[in-house]
Amino acid sequence: MELEMILSFLTASVILSIMPGPDNIFVLTESVSSGQRTGLAISLGLSLGVLVHTSAAALGLSIIIQQSALVFSVIKYLGAAYLFYLAISALRSKGDGNQNESIKQEVPMGAFKLVRKGFLMNVLNPKVSLFFIAFLPQFISKSGIAISIQMIVLGIIFMIQALLVFSLIAILSGRLNRYLNSQKFWKITQWSKFGVLSVLASLLLLSEK
Repeated sequence: MELEMILSFLTASVILSIMPGPDNIFVLTESVSSGQRTGLAISLGLSLGVLVHTSAAALGLSIIIQQSALVFSVIKYLGAAYLFYLAISALRSKGDGNQNESIKQEVPMGAFKLVRKGFLMNVLNPKVSLFFIAFLPQFISKSGIAISIQMIVLGIIFMIQALLVFSLIAILSGRLNRYLNSQKFWKITQWSKFGVLSVLASLLLLSEK
């Protein structure tokens, strides 16, 4: 693996992570509504999901998803159902003007659940697996170490940069809720989260291979 190839892959990966998409939009809305710690935990979960897709691509499992309409549909519907579940949960959550104080106490206890939420959102999106199948081979060298190992290395690089980019989004957007400590703001945020997650779920349902 040439250094120039790795740098090109890193540059392309950062650009893709910065561009508006389901993952960074989710981090943004969660960070604004629940604080940067929540956003950071979800960022970690989303990034860890990359390892699953990378391993699947390296082992050839993504080819099965690409060639089997049934497998693709099952994963797609599971992912959409999970996003709808998150959307409904956003409406049912209780927000108030003093929510910042409760966040500081609740987030450390629920960190694992937040990481799991981000992880499942990423893993249950078959489009991500197909993305890696199309994206990673462009930066694979046919000479040198095994292709599967190269793909795993590239996946780890993608995971690290995604974690950094998402964490930066979480930190910057999470600071907004310090200044928007009102009941009206939390109501707007709840419905915004519901709308964003519902749209993401609908787009996943309508997506084709």
